[in-house]
Amino acid sequence: MRSFTKAAVAAFVFAVPTASAFAQALPDAKIAVVDSERIFRDCTACKAATAQLQTQRTQLQSLATSLGQPLQTEAQSLQTAVTAAKGNPDAALQTRIRTFEQRQQQAQQQIGQQEQQVQRNIAYVREQIGTRLGPIISQIAQQRGATLAVDKGSSFYNAPATEITDAVLASLNSSLPSVSVTAPAQAAPAATAPAAGARPAAGARPAPTGR
Repeated sequence: MRSFTKAAVAAFVFAVPTASAFAQALPDAKIAVVDSERIFRDCTACKAATAQLQTQRTQLQSLATSLGQPLQTEAQSLQTAVTAAKGNPDAALQTRIRTFEQRQQQAQQQIGQQEQQVQRNIAYVREQIGTRLGPIISQIAQQRGATLAVDKGSSFYNAPATEITDAVLASLNSSLPSVSVTAPAQAAPAATAPAAGARPAAGARPAPTGR
């Protein structure tokens, strides 16, 4: 799942606790290898999320096109009008220019908000898969007697017998068949209470006290 494989690969070094973890002499290392790129490409939830996120990107591109084309046409028309006015637009042309600038700003804000939402959705997918994947790798590596699990992309060579990717992938598909591609809404910033001793706004009247 190339849209978010790189961020996940950096986190794939999992130490597996053993009974001799606190002994002075370290145990002989037994290493399990996980192909994280394959997991993020082939897991059931990953494939579905990739398709849905691609749809979101396509929708974002369509939005940018639908908002941008009319603005581009209007910008060319305004440029022609300003040139004809020899740099001295009348009141009507100035109003057109201000309206255009407002529409342009609104379009940029709308596209920016949608783009931020898509990026938040991608991060949310990463979070859901990574949260479930870490314990699965640790569990399977420990079951196989490994003391360390590493990502295949970080190794120069590994014997096929050291790889646990198939087992990890099967467990992940079983326990996490799907994920949400819509990040939860961000909490609104809390209102700041007025500082002690602050003066009321001009024109404001004090609240009446009870008798």
